[in-house]
Amino acid sequence: MNKLSSKEEKELIVFIKEWLRSHGYSQKDLAEQLKIKSSRTSEIINKLKDLHKKGGIINIAINLIRIEQHLISTKSNNNKEIDNEENSYSEENKRQGYNQLDLNYKLDLDELMDQMEKDHKIN
Repeated sequence: MNKLSSKEEKELIVFIKEWLRSHGYSQKDLAEQLKIKSSRTSEIINKLKDLHKKGGIINIAINLIRIEQHLISTKSNNNKEIDNEENSYSEENKRQGYNQLDLNYKLDLDELMDQMEKDHKIN
């Protein structure tokens, strides 16, 4: 494959920085996905040049698509875990809410009505 021209290299850098920014990712996220130790722009470009040598701009695109899909699925899984934690917390709060009223929410409705009538007569 032909080498990336300096113009293509600059355009690729601008594209990747904008791509990362628009999705809320950092160069560190990209470096981790590219399996390189440094998140410096020069190291990322070197890796992209290697990908270009192995299959041209198509190979770079395929790898960036794979990375984006992985990052999106990871973000989606993290959001699901957060939602599950919030739902669990919400259910616990509901149970505690009844306990704060000193009511046994497992009582049937008749017992609750009897208790309310007794409480009302005392006052």
